[in-house]
Amino acid sequence: MRMALSIGRLCLRPKPQRFIATLARHERHYSLPPRWRMPFRPLSKPPRGRILIWSLLSPAAFVALSEEDTGDGKTPEDHMLEASRAEIAKELPDDVQGLRRAWRGLCLFVNVAIVEPLATTFRFLHLVIIFVPVIITIPAIWFGPRRKAHYNERLWTLWWYSYLVRSMERAGPAFIKLGQWAASRSDIFPQEMCNTMSSLHSDAPAHSLKYTKKAIVNAFGGRPFDDIFEEFQENPLGVGAIAQVYKAKLKSDLAAKVDVDIESEQPNLRQRMRKNVDVRVKSSPQRTKSSYVAIKILHPKVERMVRRDLRIMGFFAALLNAIPTMEWLSLPDEVAQFGEMMRLQLDLRIESANLIMFRKKFKDRTTAWFHFPYAEHTTRQVLIEEFAQGIPLAAFLEDGGGVFQNRNCQ
Repeated sequence: MRMALSIGRLCLRPKPQRFIATLARHERHYSLPPRWRMPFRPLSKPPRGRILIWSLLSPAAFVALSEEDTGDGKTPEDHMLEASRAEIAKELPDDVQGLRRAWRGLCLFVNVAIVEPLATTFRFLHLVIIFVPVIITIPAIWFGPRRKAHYNERLWTLWWYSYLVRSMERAGPAFIKLGQWAASRSDIFPQEMCNTMSSLHSDAPAHSLKYTKKAIVNAFGGRPFDDIFEEFQENPLGVGAIAQVYKAKLKSDLAAKVDVDIESEQPNLRQRMRKNVDVRVKSSPQRTKSSYVAIKILHPKVERMVRRDLRIMGFFAALLNAIPTMEWLSLPDEVAQFGEMMRLQLDLRIESANLIMFRKKFKDRTTAWFHFPYAEHTTRQVLIEEFAQGIPLAAFLEDGGGVFQNRNCQ
């Protein structure tokens, strides 16, 4: 009950006016080309004092938000995440009065104080069913002959690592991402365990094509699906823990002919000369503009599941941190850092904004370029960006760079 009350206070408290004023400043100083401005379709009765937030949270607004130095010690991604979370925070609009306000307040209270705690409890029981066998089988790590090729770990220890990975796959996106994060923390976990975690992948089934088409139509402002693409591959290129990716070819009137985000600024004489010299001296393959795009779409209800899982992780991190000699692990801080990383991935506008910033910072380079994001059609659930073939970095690390070996070392 204490958890429900704390959640209620968090969700019902009013948003600071300073945050709305900050978004207003970003809109006034916004200078990207008109193509990047997402058309604002107002709500039927937008809540008073919240119109700015609903209308400004486009990828370009996130870019402006990240570029402003507020002097508060927060990173650009902290500012973008704060804006993203404020948009979906549950609160009562100020302009709703009378019986409608009472009804909405009752619905909000039921959701915060009853539905969410119950759903989190059922989710916890589901996780108990998955992970209790993992805990019970921990003693197996002390049995079996040692394997020198696997950092001298015992045979049954290797089995238990694999069993843990399979259980995390069944547990869902937050635990899959947690395992991938743990794979990079060899300072906390055994090296062989990190190696096993690094192979963690998602075996979650793809969401339906019907949901995909609905999300895309909404991203294009209600334009019929058949009027958006010339080609659309119905089988996903990949299905991850949080989203899945499709390949498609846009209609000619939607495909970007030029890089409007960086070519809107006229280069000076020095920049033009440097670029021409780089093109002639360096032998990197030249980029060819294409109307093929990669479409990344979040799984339905993934944000809700991740939110509940992070709440459960935070509770147990605090519980374990209270055990003597365990505080050196700083588990609550690690869960908070992991939660921030997860939330950043749950708003694809932030990823689009990061692409825009990278493209602006590397616009004068001829040997590196970043995908062109269609920011005007990017939403919280949908990211559309230029499609490009690529080679995984692991292939270069394993096999070398071939003819680009020296260039890679530079």
